[in-house]
Amino acid sequence: MVGSARRWRLLALGLGLAFGLAACGSNSNSSSGGGTTATTAATAVDQALAAKVPAAIKADGKILVGSDATYAPSEFLDTDGKTVIGFDVDLFNAVAAKLGLKTEFQPAKFDAIIPGVQSGKYEIGVSSFTINDERKKQVNMVSYFNAGTQWAAKKGNPSGIQPDAACGKKVAVQTNTVQDTDDLPKRLKACTSTGKPAFTVDRYQDQGQATAAVVTGKDDAMLADSPVVAYAVKQSGGQLEALGDIYEAAPYGYVIKKDQTDLAQAISDAVSALISDGSYKTILQKWGVDAGAIDKSAVNPS
Repeated sequence: MVGSARRWRLLALGLGLAFGLAACGSNSNSSSGGGTTATTAATAVDQALAAKVPAAIKADGKILVGSDATYAPSEFLDTDGKTVIGFDVDLFNAVAAKLGLKTEFQPAKFDAIIPGVQSGKYEIGVSSFTINDERKKQVNMVSYFNAGTQWAAKKGNPSGIQPDAACGKKVAVQTNTVQDTDDLPKRLKACTSTGKPAFTVDRYQDQGQATAAVVTGKDDAMLADSPVVAYAVKQSGGQLEALGDIYEAAPYGYVIKKDQTDLAQAISDAVSALISDGSYKTILQKWGVDAGAIDKSAVNPS
């Protein structure tokens, strides 16, 4: 899918909750297109942590963030089609403010963010990245939240699909998520090794497209991070239902260039400071995701 591909987002309509599919402009990777700059005025700067920020970032007072803005409620586009909002955004704005920085969020394809951080295109990646060994080989990862995986189907589950009984069905997933790279391959192998038909995996660049495929009946079910599924079900106006339990909980991590260890540690310390002063919990509660709160941040946790 090319950079001008249409993207979809979940919207709340009026005072009630409804599920809407709305075109939201193209992915923008340039500093002049689609980005938003923000700060959190109420967060006091920690001068000791701010001193660890690289001079190149400190020079203009802001940190450029690569983010796949299709993953509500973590990061998604507001109704203006360009402002990135979500609990990831609010939390990292507070982290950046601790370091004396503003943020500029740039919408990007999920699988382009880590390469973008490595090349210097983005100074950090904030996009619900599950921390795993493969990613830690490429970049530094700073923990800030815990999430598991959950499935969802059309209300009433007309195809009768279940997470452990998906053979022969059609499953939607966002490309290059842990659900795509780690979870589904194991389930496919389980189908074929027992002589059952493999299920079809429909991969989408945008989580909103995966969700829409289930709502319209194109696919029988989807799987994604647990807060994303919970939000999609809530916003669907009764068109979706969750399937089974949340499983394989793991931490989300901010993505930072491998050689920027001081910055990674400063960001980790800023997260821990927000946990200590209560700001962290307040932000998560605002978005209804406080069940995923952690007690302390770490760089490249095992």
